[in-house]
Amino acid sequence: MFSEEQDELRRTVRAFLRETSPETEVRRLIASASGYEPAVWTRMSGELGLHGLAVPAEYGGSGFGVLETGIALEEMGRALLCAPYLSTCVLAARAVLASEDAGAARELLPGIACGVTIATVALPPPGAVTVRRSDGRWLLNGTARLVVEGGLADLILVVGAAEGVYAVSGDAGGLSRTPLSTLDPTRRLASLGFADTPAHPLGRAGDGPRIRSAVLDHAAMALAAESVGGMERVMELAVEHAGTRVQFGRPIGAFQAVKHACADMYVDVESARAAAHRALWSAAENASSASAAASLAKAYCTDAYIRVTTEAIQVLGGIGVTWEHPAHLYFRRAKSSQLLFGDSDHHRDRLVGHL
Repeated sequence: MFSEEQDELRRTVRAFLRETSPETEVRRLIASASGYEPAVWTRMSGELGLHGLAVPAEYGGSGFGVLETGIALEEMGRALLCAPYLSTCVLAARAVLASEDAGAARELLPGIACGVTIATVALPPPGAVTVRRSDGRWLLNGTARLVVEGGLADLILVVGAAEGVYAVSGDAGGLSRTPLSTLDPTRRLASLGFADTPAHPLGRAGDGPRIRSAVLDHAAMALAAESVGGMERVMELAVEHAGTRVQFGRPIGAFQAVKHACADMYVDVESARAAAHRALWSAAENASSASAAASLAKAYCTDAYIRVTTEAIQVLGGIGVTWEHPAHLYFRRAKSSQLLFGDSDHHRDRLVGHL
């Protein structure tokens, strides 16, 4: 399905994350103030060029696309990478490109591609953020909740305010940030408040709904790809345990119930992989079914991630429910991914609408 170059990208990213995002580092970053390691963030851009995978070369990126980004996201999900990659290189980059605003792209995308800018997208519901014009400036008022890396971003793209898209600097006046306590400590969310906060419009007036849909499609595909990597890794941990944990004189993997549990996990992982890759290929080919494929992948993959982590914890037994074992971190990521950017019921309804 993938080319040799794409397979090599996967091997390179996996080796890099094995070095820079082991479990010990994930736990350290969970407890840190920023939630990510700036040195690793810089290396991701400089050594691997991951930040600019989906950014056109004319804006400082490598000009690849959604397939390569999806490969990187699978490996990041496998490693539970703590970094603002989803918010910056997927959501924000897609919002800028979808705006079809060449001036904004020239101004904003090079900073994203080279790793200097940490960005995010706020998707407030209708009416939650209002826009007014005063003394030649656009001013935002209102609140946007559940903003991925909202407490960290240098650039915030508010999508949907007054049916438009507005760029807000991280140091803009009237901007307030409230970190949110969530189930998943590996991905930080914040509530953003705007009180006559200066902003700059992107794209054409009224383009907000179209751009919002494009961002949500890419968010769905990204979370599906992350989920595949995460569930594959937690399945491996459970299978390894089943092969080494001895009960009644033989490995527990020899017992039929455990065999069935491992087989069920494998079916879920491979089915999710097919759904996620289908969505990536549909987007890469600009297929008319891309939006439907994104919703299908999001709904199936995140539900499967929950099933696999739950089954893995059962196979792991007592150690699986301890803080010391990483299984609970994958379960927390799975539940967060299931709910973020629309839960499974929302995406199934959306899929029916497309059909």
